[in-house]
Amino acid sequence: MTRAAVLDAVNAPLTLTEIELPEPGPGQVRIRLAAAGVCHSDLSLTNGTLRQPVPAVLGHEGAGVVVSVGEGVTSVAPGAEVILNWAPACGGCHFCTRLNEPWLCPHANDATTVAYARDATGRALYPGLSVAAFAEETVVPERAVLPLPAGVPLLDAALLGCAVLTGYGAVHHSARVREGESVVVVGLGGVGLAVLQSARIAGAERVIAVDVSPGKEELARTCGATDFLVASDSTARDVRALTAGLGADVAVECVGLAETIRTAWGATRRGGRTTVVGIGGREEKVSFSALELFHFARTLSGCVYGNCDPARELPVLAEHVRTGALDLGALVTGRIGLADIPDAFRAMADGRGGRALVVF
Repeated sequence: MTRAAVLDAVNAPLTLTEIELPEPGPGQVRIRLAAAGVCHSDLSLTNGTLRQPVPAVLGHEGAGVVVSVGEGVTSVAPGAEVILNWAPACGGCHFCTRLNEPWLCPHANDATTVAYARDATGRALYPGLSVAAFAEETVVPERAVLPLPAGVPLLDAALLGCAVLTGYGAVHHSARVREGESVVVVGLGGVGLAVLQSARIAGAERVIAVDVSPGKEELARTCGATDFLVASDSTARDVRALTAGLGADVAVECVGLAETIRTAWGATRRGGRTTVVGIGGREEKVSFSALELFHFARTLSGCVYGNCDPARELPVLAEHVRTGALDLGALVTGRIGLADIPDAFRAMADGRGGRALVVF
């Protein structure tokens, strides 16, 4: 038996309970978690913004140590330190092979619909976003496991599994920030803070951080912001004032609300790039007039998992960690236990702090 935080139903509170994991079958890996980040996507699973069969063990941003492996597993062995990949591409579909866009693989979340464990009553449980990291141990497909590169601390490495891959990819693959450009980042949760650091790594000259909480200014500047704005009705105008009246070359939106997407769009210069990372609900409708689309000639794009291939990107991120360019610890504003996840959800909903890290 192993302890886990279980979501019994949409909008229900998490329940800390004992669950029974099977031994890994063919192509599966059992992992003892060292740490798991509390991501806004987990909150979106609890309230139904993202679909997930329930009851489920949530948590998708994790790192740990391999306990055992099933038949046919060759990429890792017991004792190996690993990072969990919550959207493992199948490697054989049109997106994986013809387009080389594994982040759009339609099979990446197939495991979410397959029960992987049982609770003490025998009830089947599903793995939240494939990996079920809010538990002391989990069992996942081999393709959901990535070896941890050398020189990266295991606990903080959990953040590489979602926040950092997403933030880094948004900057380097979606927005394609170039040296000397200006970047505005709207929303400073774990992903937004990773975007700030990634913009600094890309050589952005001006990095403007925007958040509803004035208390995040110090954290934002630690992560690379040159300027900080408290979100308001005048945010777009304030960004233009900081960029010679033009607007930022790039805006990265990390909230997922219609209002903040419009703010990011309005803060971008003519011909600039606006990248939306935040996951919004179906009720969030964003509208643009035909004239402004023509006049501003901006590019608006979505961004899934940073438009990254995690296996290819992890060595790059590890090198940035080793050189000190990427500070994983700076993203963490709380180290908590499993029982503290509901408090972390409330803090996230209130816009407080950066990334909470469950440490086992």
